[in-house]
Amino acid sequence: MNVILWILTAYLCGSLPFSVWLGGLILDKEIRHFGDGNPGGTNVMRAGGRTLGVAVIILDGLKGCLPVLAAQRFGDLPDAALAGAALAAVAGHAFSFLLRFQGGKAVAVTFGIWAGLTGWSTLFVFGALLLLTYFTISIDGWAVICAFCGLLAFLALTGPLGAILPVWIGNGLILAWKHRLDLAQRPEIRLPALR
Repeated sequence: MNVILWILTAYLCGSLPFSVWLGGLILDKEIRHFGDGNPGGTNVMRAGGRTLGVAVIILDGLKGCLPVLAAQRFGDLPDAALAGAALAAVAGHAFSFLLRFQGGKAVAVTFGIWAGLTGWSTLFVFGALLLLTYFTISIDGWAVICAFCGLLAFLALTGPLGAILPVWIGNGLILAWKHRLDLAQRPEIRLPALR
């Protein structure tokens, strides 16, 4: 029962739609009418609130990180159950029951679970990879997936994959599903202009 409770808690935390709530409360705007129509911090920025958008991105990261840290510290869970809790947080954001299962693209919450599972170095490496791919790959979904593959390479270089490989696979499948329209397009590489 303990395992089910932690997984359910992680899903509920992931489901909290901070972008919709804060966008409506502070900006008085429906965030899902901007950008790609998904709830998330980038659409809060597009709606006119850069500072609020960053705050939402941080909150979305924390709703992945905090349940994972709590499950690690207080749950005494086996690795498979901890993996389930991490994936439940991502699934909660991507398929929030509070938004009729129409959640966001799960990038910020992905940062959160990996920071919780493996520490801050992973957060910085994934962030650097994502920046690099956003500036060099023409389609955002492909940039996310390429950065996420780079994260696996980093994780493999820094220790045994063991129990975290299923989390990476499950997280990757959710990211691929949420970015499926982007992934159906052919990406182009953008090289910096030489002077």
